[in-house]
Amino acid sequence: MALPAATKVVQWGGADVYKVGGKVFAICGLAGGLSFKVTEIGFMVLTDDGPGRQAPYLAKGHWVLVDLDNFTPGEAVSWLATSHELIAAKLTRKLRAELGLA
Repeated sequence: MALPAATKVVQWGGADVYKVGGKVFAICGLAGGLSFKVTEIGFMVLTDDGPGRQAPYLAKGHWVLVDLDNFTPGEAVSWLATSHELIAAKLTRKLRAELGLA
């Protein structure tokens, strides 16, 4: 919630869903883990040799799922900041300005 313009809602069967500008950048609670968007390289690193696996229904968009027991809070902060940045970059210029992200 410390990320700029981040909001949280509970949806999809009780999962905590984090959004920026109405777009999802992280999901906590589905399949017992934390799902978030990563770069193509991050996707390969986290799913090939790292603690993550392809996020159900979202893998095509380079989303990973990491079990909550398989990472440190510091790693999560970094991953979530990157996910937030990737999703915010896809917002319209006008919306980014309205949210103070421009």
